[in-house]
Amino acid sequence: MNPPHVTETQGSSTRPYLLRALHDWCTDNGFTPYIAVFVDAAVQVPQEYVKNNEIVLNVGFEATSALELGNEFIQFKARFGGVVRDIVVPVDHVVAIYARENGQGMAFPMPTEPAAAPRPATPAEARPATPIRGLRLASTEAGNAESEAPDDDAPDPAGPGPSRPSLKRVK
Repeated sequence: MNPPHVTETQGSSTRPYLLRALHDWCTDNGFTPYIAVFVDAAVQVPQEYVKNNEIVLNVGFEATSALELGNEFIQFKARFGGVVRDIVVPVDHVVAIYARENGQGMAFPMPTEPAAAPRPATPAEARPATPIRGLRLASTEAGNAESEAPDDDAPDPAGPGPSRPSLKRVK
């Protein structure tokens, strides 16, 4: 049964399907999938890592525990500064998914309506998550945003200078 806001001719959103497909593509090719998220009250992330209402998250299996790429929410557990946190992101708040290593991926429009309050994440029974490392998201729009979750004993994955990966459109 379709949600009440979805008409028969419109269908459901393609965003969760594209996110899962690009996550699979990254994983299959040995790349690290990152998502850029627009943060508002509906997003459950560590606020100390949010900059300009955006956070970039490593959603690779090595950096997450109990990862669920659902149709409405992306949920997982991850370590920030050595502390395990529950992460809940409404799918419509994901503004990009891309491979850290080469920047290939897809961008999405910003959310137009506030999402429902996040549902609590389920307890993780999988192996502990590894630290999340941030990456600068480059875009062609004014006001580029960056968000990082530092890890004291790990090098900056973005590296120095202009060799940092940036988001590229794939046609």
